[in-house]
Amino acid sequence: MAFFVLRDKERDCHFRLPAQKYRPQRKTNREVVMRLEGGCYCGEVRYVAEGDPMMQAQCHCRECQYISGGAPNTFIAMPVAGFSYITGQPKQFTRKDLERAVTREFCAECGTHLVTKVPGLPAAILKVGTLDEPKQFHPQMAIYTCDKQEFHAIPAGLATFEKLPGH
Repeated sequence: MAFFVLRDKERDCHFRLPAQKYRPQRKTNREVVMRLEGGCYCGEVRYVAEGDPMMQAQCHCRECQYISGGAPNTFIAMPVAGFSYITGQPKQFTRKDLERAVTREFCAECGTHLVTKVPGLPAAILKVGTLDEPKQFHPQMAIYTCDKQEFHAIPAGLATFEKLPGH
């Protein structure tokens, strides 16, 4: 179940409210923080991520197509400080032939790709398919559309970028 976590800065305490029963409101002494939970297909590895999403997007780059099996990669980038594994530990894979290779974390048992970490980026890039509630994903943009295949669908009205925004 998805929860919003409210932090009362004056009292230094947290309140957990079910997402479907709570409509977030920002108040002077409280900040709304998104909480996402997820894990692999077999249940061996589970994670939690809290914070304000940094980006929600589709990535059409060729590398993501390899990892996803041909589709665009759908992801939510969450602050790395609010991310942790709560059950099990993933295996990691980093290409050694690339200068700024990302590290992909996956379940050693079932092979589910869970998270990507980019050097120098303080984010855990969560794969939407691993979320307990994927409906929490609301894409803001499609990136690396220069590699998009004809069979990739981009929702009408979604911002698109040939590479990363601003590059």
